[in-house]
Amino acid sequence: MVACGSSQKNTTQATTPTNHEQPAGPAFSADSAFAFCQAQCDFGPRTMNSNAHERCAQWIVSQFERYGMTVTEQRATLKGFDGSSLLSNNIIASYRPDLSDRIMLCAHWDSRPWADNDPNPDNHRRPVMAANDGASGVAVMLEVARLLAEGTETITTATPTTTYPVNIGVDFICFDAEDWGDDGHPDSWALGAQHWAANPHKPGYKARYGILLDMVGGQHARFCREGYSLYYAPHVVDRVWRAAEAAGYSSYFPKEDGGAITDDHGPVNEVAKIPCIDIIPYYPECEESSFGPTWHTVSDDMQHIDRNTLKAVGQTLVQLLFADFGQTQP
Repeated sequence: MVACGSSQKNTTQATTPTNHEQPAGPAFSADSAFAFCQAQCDFGPRTMNSNAHERCAQWIVSQFERYGMTVTEQRATLKGFDGSSLLSNNIIASYRPDLSDRIMLCAHWDSRPWADNDPNPDNHRRPVMAANDGASGVAVMLEVARLLAEGTETITTATPTTTYPVNIGVDFICFDAEDWGDDGHPDSWALGAQHWAANPHKPGYKARYGILLDMVGGQHARFCREGYSLYYAPHVVDRVWRAAEAAGYSSYFPKEDGGAITDDHGPVNEVAKIPCIDIIPYYPECEESSFGPTWHTVSDDMQHIDRNTLKAVGQTLVQLLFADFGQTQP
């Protein structure tokens, strides 16, 4: 692993699959995902109650609708650890909402309001741009949604027929208010996910499993198996890591264990009772943070987003969807 402080981009190439599975599905476009990440950052930091936050929400909704998804906005006023009233908006975009058999992909989209891990104390009250810690996960989900829409075709006959590339419902859930947290208040993190888990967008909502994407665009990232994921959903961890191997990205998904992380997948597992894993980077040798050198700093910007990392995570998700649920599969 390259030292975490290096500014040189990771140029690791895809490796040849070594197990019985073969690559499946269309090519995930890292350039497209990068552009989706940039578009979110162009609004500025998406901190709670800000104009940038509201404008970015409208943009996220419009993008998912552009790709034919049915979108639900779950607005609620949540209480922050400091007593702040947070105008939260969980955005749920559904592919094939008619199907009861579903999986969920999720990420948070809000920005940390304080760069409290920045090496310069003068920046500790400045907001974080959150290119990686927020925007990257949404960007990967948008590109997956675009690929699903691109593969959908309606044949106009006397009885119109629609063919879909993937034969399962997919819910893309953008959780809000994840990063208005304080370490002295353990329940102050993942407020949007907590609200959704207790009040799902559809009564009785269930899914086979969920996959949380957190900080999936950073330089030199490696995604080790997160502790709570292994506890609650080891079968999902195994399937995703095998998909990464089949897609040729096992170097990004080593079969190594990382830490147990407080994140949005916690309430999904514990309250909604949906087995959900966290794809999150682990930098064990990084002095600044095991989440990487830009975590909760003003350097979490587009200059530190790596297309290679976006590609590795995105192609792994495509492999999972198309190998397990592709219409051409027996």
